[in-house]
Amino acid sequence: MTYNDKVVRQFAVATVLWGIVGMLVGVLIAAQMWIPALNFDVPWLSYGRLRPLHTNAVIFAFGGSALFATSLYVVQRTCHVRLISDGLAAFVFWGWQLIILCAAITLPLGITQSKEYAELEWWIDIMIVVVWVAYAVLYFGTIIKRRVSHIYVANWFYAAYIITIAILHIFNNLSIPVSFTKSYPIYSGAVDAMVQWWYGHNAVGFFLTAGFLGMMYYFVPKQAERPIYSYRLSIVHFWALIAIYMWAGPHHLHYTSLPDWLQSLGMVFSLILLAPSWGGMINGIMTLSGAWHKLRTDPILKFMIVALSFYGMSTFEGPMMSIKTVNALSHYTDWTIGHVHSGALGWVAMMTIGSLYCLIPRLVGKKAMYSTPAIDLHFWISTIGVVLYIASMWIAGVMQGLMWRAFNDDGTLTYSFIETIAATKPYYAIRLLGGLLFFSGMLVMAWNTWKTMKGGDTSEVKAAEPAYWGSEAEGAQA
Repeated sequence: MTYNDKVVRQFAVATVLWGIVGMLVGVLIAAQMWIPALNFDVPWLSYGRLRPLHTNAVIFAFGGSALFATSLYVVQRTCHVRLISDGLAAFVFWGWQLIILCAAITLPLGITQSKEYAELEWWIDIMIVVVWVAYAVLYFGTIIKRRVSHIYVANWFYAAYIITIAILHIFNNLSIPVSFTKSYPIYSGAVDAMVQWWYGHNAVGFFLTAGFLGMMYYFVPKQAERPIYSYRLSIVHFWALIAIYMWAGPHHLHYTSLPDWLQSLGMVFSLILLAPSWGGMINGIMTLSGAWHKLRTDPILKFMIVALSFYGMSTFEGPMMSIKTVNALSHYTDWTIGHVHSGALGWVAMMTIGSLYCLIPRLVGKKAMYSTPAIDLHFWISTIGVVLYIASMWIAGVMQGLMWRAFNDDGTLTYSFIETIAATKPYYAIRLLGGLLFFSGMLVMAWNTWKTMKGGDTSEVKAAEPAYWGSEAEGAQA
């Protein structure tokens, strides 16, 4: 019996390529915020059309491909069994790429539902459902036919993200089509806003958190050659996270027409969410107990530990920003942008990059990536880029919030809106520099990946690799 690693290789390569594309669009719109004339008066290069293209590319093309690649790799290794269907695996890969292509065409043309992270029109939404169901059948079918009774915790997180994203996507995108390019949601007013942010925040909570925690729970112990610090904590962390995350969406709607009690409910659950989030961060970081010296020589572990650090930081910042008095300052400012990217670049992208550097050599029968110094270079470029990006947005955001709420003695605004824009402009230049650095790191990764895969052994791997380093007993006792 052998593993099906062809689909994993395809998704791994797609992750790198879509990462470059998505981040290039991000760099372009960051440049437009600094120099607006860079849209060249071309409608499909305007910020309003490229911004949803950027978010869809980095979340669903880059992040989604990473989740497909790692989940289909991990489920085979931890279940000691091949994927149930090679044909279904191929359908999932090519179907997802077709969806991404449709998004890349429709969004710049302005064909959109105008719902954040859910901009794609009704017929693309149906395609997503078909491919996602096929993915679920492939994943859960493989778990059902596993050769070991134990289901490793990484699979619990992957399973939760697959099920929850299906529910979120279907209910948030219920709409009435009026043409091939236009539809209207069945919800309206405050209900539409509530459903949208039930979806929007849990797209963060399950697509960008639960799925990537599954990645962390497999690849951090693997790279550190240590069992997970506490197997018991991983289970408590899992159930607490999925029970609480669903309720946090209303914190996006403070000081709106949403009922006040519902805003408060979102704030309370956001604050409670700090505990399980930090449980996962602590479990990942403490896995390196007794192996901290590896950080001196292993840049892949550097990526993973920094990713976990950013996860802890952004999951502390998020609950704090959900407090109404703090939100009164931060809402609608670039502080929110800094927070989002500390999670998206610092946590999601860094964990993805570290996991792929661990995964790619194994997919082509090699012991390591082509160039370890290139990985180290990538790490430092990316880390400096993230810090420049989020620090500039934090400072700009707090400044904006303070300027917007400054009043003269007669009750008039101290600053006009255009004055706040002028004051923010230098920070947009710093953000652009940070984005350029992170994007440059992805180019280094693409070169290293190409050199590693060139001439590699892509024959199917026999199902003999252990599920993870150490026995299950060691994992439970640690």
